[in-house]
Amino acid sequence: MPEALLTAERLVRRFARDTNLLVAGRTFDVIGEGDVPDELRTLLVRLRARVGDGAVAFVPGEEAEILLDGAPFPPREGADDRIDFAGDYMPVSRDIAARLRDTAAVRGVRIGIAMVLEPKTAQLALLLRDAGAEVAVYAHPDEIDVDVAAALRARGIPVDGDPALSGVAEREAAVAFLRRGHELLLDDGSHLIRLAHEADVLADLRGAAEETTSGLTPLRRMAAEGALRIPVIAVNDAPMKTAFDNRYGTGQSCVFAIADVLDVAGIGIRDQPAVVVGYGPVGEGVAAHLRALGAAVGVTETDPVRALRAAHDGYATGLLSDLAPNALVVSATGAPHTIDAETLRAARVVAVAGGVPEEVDLDPTGLQPVSHAGAVLPHLEQVGDGALLVARGGCVNLAAAEGNPIEIMDLSFAVQLSAVEQLLASPLPAGVHPFPGDADELVARAALAARGEAVDVRSTAQQRAQQDWRSPRYRREDVA
Repeated sequence: MPEALLTAERLVRRFARDTNLLVAGRTFDVIGEGDVPDELRTLLVRLRARVGDGAVAFVPGEEAEILLDGAPFPPREGADDRIDFAGDYMPVSRDIAARLRDTAAVRGVRIGIAMVLEPKTAQLALLLRDAGAEVAVYAHPDEIDVDVAAALRARGIPVDGDPALSGVAEREAAVAFLRRGHELLLDDGSHLIRLAHEADVLADLRGAAEETTSGLTPLRRMAAEGALRIPVIAVNDAPMKTAFDNRYGTGQSCVFAIADVLDVAGIGIRDQPAVVVGYGPVGEGVAAHLRALGAAVGVTETDPVRALRAAHDGYATGLLSDLAPNALVVSATGAPHTIDAETLRAARVVAVAGGVPEEVDLDPTGLQPVSHAGAVLPHLEQVGDGALLVARGGCVNLAAAEGNPIEIMDLSFAVQLSAVEQLLASPLPAGVHPFPGDADELVARAALAARGEAVDVRSTAQQRAQQDWRSPRYRREDVA
């Protein structure tokens, strides 16, 4: 890879890594002329950013190469720094939480949050607490930032979760959390919603919100079988969640995390084959970001419509067994057993975007450490004499990075907060319920207002035409 191109890519990835902010949709100022600034401008456009007079500036070659409002980025060294920094970039969630506070709808309501615990989740808990709710947080052992957990406890919010737990002890800890008597549950993967039903800890639970595809699939199965006993808002299906969280958030954070891990090993994304397994919203985002970094991307799908869409987006499509050999394979299905032993033998690198347990069929006892330049590399191991495996097949943007960008989670958590509002507004029957379209539009308008963006309105003539169901071709006054 040309040195200027590699330098530009590393600068963009460093911006994302050091700030946990989003590239797409942001305006960057690139200062200077020459190969590196030119490559930066080109790469930023490929990543759906704007180049112009922005608050964030790249100044290649200077001592401080990335500036915010003309100064180096503030430090995010401790957990409190990272929590507060995240809060600075979550205006939409603040807006929805303020509405909850002003209406007193959530005052005194016991709310449990069962999600990956990192700075953005901490902000969600703090916003709900400040709106008047009684909040507690649970995090699975492999999804907890212990420093963030300690900082949140110091701010008065109970946090259950311990990275040392597994098996029976993990289940007991999760059941104990449910026995706190939550009225509402905000879940990620529906693990706690399902466990509440299995352990029959439903007495106080009035409803829940679920924000992942992999979590909604079993809940819909439960509903079809008559086993779901509470109302659940399908947060994941809200356009303001799926259209941004999955495509832009998971796409950027997973691909950049993979690139960071491989860069340390002397492996670049550019000019090598890459295969995205699954072309749902996450797969679309992963494929787009891999392509932006210069990979030759292929897609494999079991859904014929999605496969055809991938082909029309310009990706090679085919069977995983044909595309995987010597390629970077990224699973984006959120389904167990996606990456089998044959793929692990054939691929060059394997990583998981999003992820559920056992998405990679893996015997961890066969993993071997990988060294480069005399040092053992973090987040990278070899599966026997086969592929290099990133983050042990776990969710790469969490295991090897800080999760989805702050502004993306601002939108997703704004939807979660609005789902709380929906659950409290009026009793809902048991089942999976769509997130209301008008509530989704309110979140979108709040996001546009926070960005200072304008949205157009329909003219009077357009509105009148939409209200008239008659065919304009055959109106009586127009027929001679």
